[in-house]
Parts: sequence; structure tokens; C-alpha cells
Amino acid sequence: MLTQPLLHQLHELRLRGMAAALEQQLTTQASNELTFDERLALLIQHELVERQSCRLRQRLRWAKLTQAAALEDLDLRAPRGLDRSALAQVTDLGWIAEHLNVLITGPTGVGKSYIGCAVGHAACRADYSVRFFRIPRLIDELARYAALQNKSTLLRQIAKADLLIIDDFGLAPLADSVRRDLLEILDDRYDRRSTLITSQIPVEQWHAYLQDPTIADAILDRLIHNSYRLTLKGESMRKQKTALAARTAKAR
Repeated sequence: MLTQPLLHQLHELRLRGMAAALEQQLTTQASNELTFDERLALLIQHELVERQSCRLRQRLRWAKLTQAAALEDLDLRAPRGLDRSALAQVTDLGWIAEHLNVLITGPTGVGKSYIGCAVGHAACRADYSVRFFRIPRLIDELARYAALQNKSTLLRQIAKADLLIIDDFGLAPLADSVRRDLLEILDDRYDRRSTLITSQIPVEQWHAYLQDPTIADAILDRLIHNSYRLTLKGESMRKQKTALAARTAKAR
């Protein structure tokens, strides 16, 4: 059997999963006991797994999540006022298919960004396209594309994402041009795609934060009325971890 030409052809066809599985079969004695159909089924299964893994890697690269967070690792014991039923609705991800939004608010350090990244990672695993921006980075990207006279390209890219995550909304005052760009982004996504926003500012104060009443009305109308909300409370988990580490070191 001419295996090398066959392996080369599989790589030429970009069937890398099948090629790797075939090489494994050739070095495993147990494979000789399998029928042709069984061996072919294994090759196809490996190819499917390889393609799913490749697609996930591509989605994660495009998402640019800032934390390697996972829903399975969420600490539900920490005293931060997490409503488990509301959290279950958010982590179910059904709202993405329904083109709804999620708003996560709470003081600094309680895990808003971690939850946002964990939801983003889960969405990538569910084969949704995701884009993540901290609000300062989004502002920088809008300015950079505007300087290149190509802002419409960035807006189209953001509009295509199944889930847009905007982290640290309300961190600093927004210029009028940024408010208008934000309205454009959310208008493109309304009833078509989902948006998740984290903020230290309670939702009830977002209108005042946005300053311009007309634009604030338009932005909040596209965000709030079709959204799930998670309101976190408590002390910074970073402070708690630092204090625990200090006590542990002192005990030693």
C-alpha cells in the first residue's frame, strides 16, 4: 500500500484530520482488526473534530477576548449577589439566537469582565462569531479607522458579529462623535445581532452618562428593552484574593 502518496493527497485536499488519523491507524495493531467501514468512520470523525477545533481557534482569535474565562469555572460561592436564575438564562446562550442583549453591572472587581469573557468563549464554542472590545479600545479603533477614512469597514465588521461584547462601558466620558458611532453600531445590530455590555454604572444612570438626551434615548431604546440583566454586588474579588494571600503568607 502506497501510504505516503495517499497522505500527501489528503493534505493537498486539506483533510488534515483524516491524514493524522490514518497515520495513527497505520501504527496501531488494533486497527487491523477493524472493518473498512469502521476505519473510514474513524477517519471522518477525526476530520470533523479537527475542523471544529480549527473553527474554534479562528473564532477565538477574531473575538480577542482579554481573559481565558470559562462558564464552568464561575465561582458561584463568592458573595456578589449573583441571581442564579438570571445567570442561567445568560449562560444558556439562547438569547443570542433570539438577537437579545445582556447588561452586566456592578462595582469594580466583582467579575463582570470575567463573566463577559466566559460567555464570549462559550459563544465561540457554540459556533457564534464574537467581537470583544474594552470601551477605550473601541474608541481607539474607531479613531484609527476614521483617520484612514475607512470607518465603514470597521462598522461592517462589528455588525456581522453574532455577539458584540463591550467591556467597561462608562469608564470615561464619551465624545460626541463616539456617541454617534455607538448609536450607529447598536442600530445596525438591533433585532439582528446580540450585544453584551459590562459597566460599573447602574443602567438607570446610563442616560445621564450619555449626556445628549436625544442620542441617549436612541441608544438605550436599542439596548434596554430587549435585554437580560445581571446586577452584581459586593467587594472586589481582587481585594479578597489579595487579603487571603496575605493572611496565608502571614500564617506561614
